[in-house]
Amino acid sequence: MNFRRTRALARKEVLHILRDPQSLFAALLQPLVMLLIFGWALSLDVDRIPTFVYDIDQTPQSRDLIREFQGSRYFEIVEQVHAYRPIEQAVDQRRCLIGLIIPRDFAKDIALKRPTQVQILLDGSDSNTAAIAQGYAEGVVAMYSQSLQVPIQTAMGGVPATVSPQVRVWYNPDLLSGNFIVPGLIVVIVMIIAANLSSLTIAREWENGTMEQLLSTPARPSEIALGKISAYFLVGAADLGIAILIGVFVFGVPLKGSVMLLLVSSAIFLFGALGLGIMISAMFRSQLMAYQMGSLISFLPAFLLSGFIYSIGSMPRIIQVISLFVPARYFMEVARGIFLKGIGVQLLWFNLLLLIGYGAVVFYFATRKLRQKVA
Repeated sequence: MNFRRTRALARKEVLHILRDPQSLFAALLQPLVMLLIFGWALSLDVDRIPTFVYDIDQTPQSRDLIREFQGSRYFEIVEQVHAYRPIEQAVDQRRCLIGLIIPRDFAKDIALKRPTQVQILLDGSDSNTAAIAQGYAEGVVAMYSQSLQVPIQTAMGGVPATVSPQVRVWYNPDLLSGNFIVPGLIVVIVMIIAANLSSLTIAREWENGTMEQLLSTPARPSEIALGKISAYFLVGAADLGIAILIGVFVFGVPLKGSVMLLLVSSAIFLFGALGLGIMISAMFRSQLMAYQMGSLISFLPAFLLSGFIYSIGSMPRIIQVISLFVPARYFMEVARGIFLKGIGVQLLWFNLLLLIGYGAVVFYFATRKLRQKVA
């Protein structure tokens, strides 16, 4: 081996890297962003669980139990309501994960040293978070029950009063993780289509030297973008259909809502995701650079910041704000809402409106970028 030639080739490659600052920037930025997101923003811990309280008893004892939940860092009392219906609506709208219902005669049963129960309602559509929240809630109730035993036993003797939780899980009673994961995979599959396929299409044209010929045709930039999106839309639609069929018939995930609404909302999000891929592809003439940026901008946020696996409510506030600009977050709520809760347009219209706006915006910028290339 001739180390002089090896050193010369190594120097040549270093100069090549330095003369392509965009690729170097992407190569350094991607692991940095992933490390920050995984190490700082994402956490499997669950805290600040949005909680609704329905206190039927309205006694000092019931308020003491509520204060136990307020004093725990794991729960955040969002609202105290006066009926079951607001809790159900809040769960459907993802504003509430757990509901605490304190029954009538709660204080009376404690005074008479009779066993009493409080009801814990859980949103089972997020099975992992619900299971953790259930454990935390049972722990708070157990601590409250234990605090009652010593004073009552000392003052009155006999068997102390006990308070126990009665847990009821909505939408996913068995807390099966597959029911939680499979609908989310639909979102991830859509973003894979955008990151791995559409983000390479125009960059590939530039590398093959055929983009100049395409731009010299009478086709307008909007027609070029729409034509390329249409081709990959068929591939994405086929993948979505396969994912839905496998999820329902192989994994047994219940599809409680409208199939048509699921297909329409999936098509809206798929169009926006492909439009984002086309926009990224139009920005770079290198397939490697387009792929790296496509993964960084589309796939990674959909996987990490959409609520697919990690609870958004447990992330730092700044990351929660950033997730508001991740469209996959809204489609994730739509998919799980249709699959597990059977909710319709009445509750999902705002998410669908945001997805339509997202698709229109990325398509506009994609055509604008292509128009700049023409000029």
